[in-house]
Amino acid sequence: MVTRDHGGNLDAARAEYGGSGWIDLSTGINRRPYPVPALPADAWTALPTATAQGALIDAAAEAFGAAPETVLPLAGAQAAIQLYPRCAAPGDARVLTPTYNEHAAALSAQGWTVTPVEGLRGLAGADLAVVVNPNNPDGRSWSPEALVALSRKVGLLVVDESFADPHPELSVADQAGERLVVLRSFGKFYGLAGVRLGFLLGAPAMVARLRELAGPWSVSGPALSIGTTALGDTAWQSATTERLADDAARLDWMAARAGWVLVGGTALFRTYATPDATRAQDHLARRAIWTRRFPYSGTWLRLGLPDGAEWGRVEKALSEWRPV
Repeated sequence: MVTRDHGGNLDAARAEYGGSGWIDLSTGINRRPYPVPALPADAWTALPTATAQGALIDAAAEAFGAAPETVLPLAGAQAAIQLYPRCAAPGDARVLTPTYNEHAAALSAQGWTVTPVEGLRGLAGADLAVVVNPNNPDGRSWSPEALVALSRKVGLLVVDESFADPHPELSVADQAGERLVVLRSFGKFYGLAGVRLGFLLGAPAMVARLRELAGPWSVSGPALSIGTTALGDTAWQSATTERLADDAARLDWMAARAGWVLVGGTALFRTYATPDATRAQDHLARRAIWTRRFPYSGTWLRLGLPDGAEWGRVEKALSEWRPV
């Protein structure tokens, strides 16, 4: 049985600590979301049309530098994770770890034999290999050249780029094809996780097969409309990427003052080595700030980036941390 635990479990925090006014930093979701435009009435009242889906596919293809026929919109990157294990007969799957645990869980559920490995070299020879780039939670990243080279040494390489929007130099979405599948999230960078929109990119024949498995209307009308607009808003994307980079440096400075050491991260989250992750999480939770710790580390604590007035509360909480 693969252990499945996640951030975003704010109900558990409320149940244990009570209180209100929580700041949820347990995920890597941008806390200043894209301003949702007014939606046409038929986005709500009519079944999603092929025209609306085509507009979203074109916008995504332009944003990712990919061909439209390689793009499959789905109800979140999680839907893509549930779907790609069905693109081939089960065999030897290897997942670069530590990483997002749903990859191993989804592969195991479809009959794959899953082996965790710690370096790219250990993935060579697998029937299917998974790399999250940049990685969650430690922020490790690999160059497009290294990943394309790896794709030639495995049956199929799946690259999860859920946190790649503010790091476009890492993306291999434009090279998705027969032996390289790329997953993209929408909700994290755009701060609209509730829209439930993501993408799988791969060879056109594979995309066509997986589209059939996903079934009709796999993306809602509102998601089609919002995604099409946001993916084309390059001014917002540039300004947000710059802001997130500044915010990541700001949080690193606060954590360093508390004596926490940066393990790594992206422009959407930071992971720190603390003296005791359980005690550090508890310290922040008692101040209604929820964070993410990991079952495989007694010291790692991951924080998303605050926004607006949240910064003052986070800075105060970190300033009050005292090592034992």
